[in-house]
Amino acid sequence: MLSEDVRDDAGVAEIDATKPPRPTETLDVLALCADATDRLLDALERLDDNEVRWSWWSADQTVGFTRRMQTFEATMHRIDAEITAGVASNPMAPGVAAGAVDHAVDVMWGWMPEWATYERSALVDARATDTADHWLIEVGRWFGTGPESGNEFDEPRAVRVSTGDADIHVSATVEQLARWAWTRGRVVEVDGDGSGQRALDALISAGMQ
Repeated sequence: MLSEDVRDDAGVAEIDATKPPRPTETLDVLALCADATDRLLDALERLDDNEVRWSWWSADQTVGFTRRMQTFEATMHRIDAEITAGVASNPMAPGVAAGAVDHAVDVMWGWMPEWATYERSALVDARATDTADHWLIEVGRWFGTGPESGNEFDEPRAVRVSTGDADIHVSATVEQLARWAWTRGRVVEVDGDGSGQRALDALISAGMQ
């Protein structure tokens, strides 16, 4: 999407309508992935973060959003590959780890449809033990009936807040907080119980959408 200068949903639909069929042979799939990666890296090298480009997150339609999203997804999938291969996992850079938590709090956990009702459950203070990073996170759930599908929904949600007395305290290194937030490990200290703990567990267990 970056190299094609796509800036709206119509541009995305046009690309989707003209893309070739997905290969069925492994070597062809690998070649397609390598080509897509090369084009993505080339676009990120050429473009500034503040240039406008389409992204699935309506609140941020910039190259910078895609750069951050790709950084965190690639890092987590690298960890997945290491876990699957049974090899030692390479460390995350502290800035990448902190950014991954930022992205979880500000993007991945916060979405809900306009028609839904939101209910707060608890306030969580998450702090890194090896850096100055910390996050105050309101945890709750959104629920309601989808107006088009008629389906009932009840999903966890979390958003960043600036003030308040925390019900739950979470602490770990910044890398372990990132792995915990992205469900790649749970080596964190949690102080708190009751409904707040259950709400936090539901959020983490749901994973990234």
